[in-house]
Amino acid sequence: MFGKVLVPTDFSEYAKKIILCLTKIPGIQEVVLQHVVDATQYSKHGWTHQPHIENARIQLEEEKNFLEHLGFVVKVTVDVITSGDISTAILRKAECENVSSIIIGSRGRGLVKGLLLGSVSADILRHGKTHLLIFRHSLAGELEGAVFSRFCPGIFSRILFPTDFSEPAQKALSSIKDIEGLGEAHILHVVTKGETHKEIESNVQEATKKLGEIKTDLAGAGLPVKIHIRLGRPPDEIISLADAEDISLILMSSHGKSLLTELFVGSTTLGVAIHTNRPLMVIRTPGKPRN
Repeated sequence: MFGKVLVPTDFSEYAKKIILCLTKIPGIQEVVLQHVVDATQYSKHGWTHQPHIENARIQLEEEKNFLEHLGFVVKVTVDVITSGDISTAILRKAECENVSSIIIGSRGRGLVKGLLLGSVSADILRHGKTHLLIFRHSLAGELEGAVFSRFCPGIFSRILFPTDFSEPAQKALSSIKDIEGLGEAHILHVVTKGETHKEIESNVQEATKKLGEIKTDLAGAGLPVKIHIRLGRPPDEIISLADAEDISLILMSSHGKSLLTELFVGSTTLGVAIHTNRPLMVIRTPGKPRN
């Protein structure tokens, strides 16, 4: 899942702390550090972006040396765009380098309270083909002391995996067994259908049975598992449970499907990504979108 990762950076203190978190994510072997210079915008030096480019190369080399000292294989790249946008440059690099995952921060601070997904992160989520790990600005900006200890070394200590029992979700679930250092797994299903009490009860019973099978399977792999059933709107219930259980990482499937040049994600995954304040890992699997 994390063998080779792409990490875009803007050299902010926030971005540097995310790079520091790489040392605590098991399974990473190779890191591609990328900085995108947006030459579509007028710079303070006029249209000459060379100082920015040279400075970026120097800072990338410093970060490369730091990670190489810790045993990572590191490649650095400065990409200059004169058209298009930053997210497209990141996705192009991910495809070119054939990375397994993109690790990025989200600095969303939208005018609408509760919208926590920045535009670059949102575009990568919507159109990307690789797994995606999103750190929050509100979290990464405070990655010190107890908070750092909880969300960096322990990012896989308490994961939450919501499932709708669809084929993409089942495929994503199978990847959990391959995560190194996984602690406690919480598996959630949100019942959304049922016009009568009897119908709701029947759906709950069916979900309980399926969750029990998942628990048995994961327990057979030596993983401690807790199962949860809730009623309501999936994004709301997922975020609520994550907060109640102090989840260190929400891990979800993405119902990616190509349509011309666009890639879609399910509405539940997008809803959680927009509103949660916790780290989110989106697993890309082939399959028909189901919202």
